Amino acid sequence: MTALGFLYPGHSGEDDYPRIEQLLGSDIRVELVHTDIGEDAHRVDALREMGSTERLAAGMEQLRLAGAETVVWACTSGSFVYGWEGAQSQVRTLARLAGMPASSTSFAFVHAARELGVRRVAVGATYPEDVAALFTDFLRAGGLEVNGVRSSGIVTAAEVGTWGEEEVLTLARTADASGVEAVLLPDTALHTAAHIGLLEKALSKPVLTANQVSVWEGLRLADRRVNAPALGKLFTREPIVQV
Repeated sequence: MTALGFLYPGHSGEDDYPRIEQLLGSDIRVELVHTDIGEDAHRVDALREMGSTERLAAGMEQLRLAGAETVVWACTSGSFVYGWEGAQSQVRTLARLAGMPASSTSFAFVHAARELGVRRVAVGATYPEDVAALFTDFLRAGGLEVNGVRSSGIVTAAEVGTWGEEEVLTLARTADASGVEAVLLPDTALHTAAHIGLLEKALSKPVLTANQVSVWEGLRLADRRVNAPALGKLFTREPIVQV
């Protein structure tokens, strides 16, 4: 049994995690601890506060008691708003507090793209334009080429959490661009676990979503590999061998 730990801000798209756990199989356990979101706003100052050390530290004891072996800060915007170096510092602090391997959703997107061997990507963001721009900056710092960004301008995670299949599919389709190898949908408030197969079929390319890559990152940290076709190409492809 492998227990994966996740710190999840507030309550919006957390339903994805038990769904993903079911798809992974009986020997993977997903432990989710909710952190205090503070002000629900896709605004840089609020997002920095949401990802502060104090808020993350508050959930660590519960994850340790649950037997988690890895921990992922399951929040894209609450990590990339610090920039590449700042997000690395956040993860190092989290690993120290947790006493276990740690990462965040922002790094999970970069690692997942590398796993698939894709470099040219498009982004479909729920965020306002200024916050979406910070995500593209983060991706570029990680070596990805961002060839298109679609911003939905949504201010709160609560609103994002109400989106269903139609809205998610529309976001992915409008974000897709000629020549890109994958479409990325950040925001762990967005329910996507039930739609990944449909998204990849509609776009004919890999689609990486926040909760999907967060769980994959937890597995990567635990040195586990699980075949789960319902979760998209990321969960079926053999790893890229770097030469």
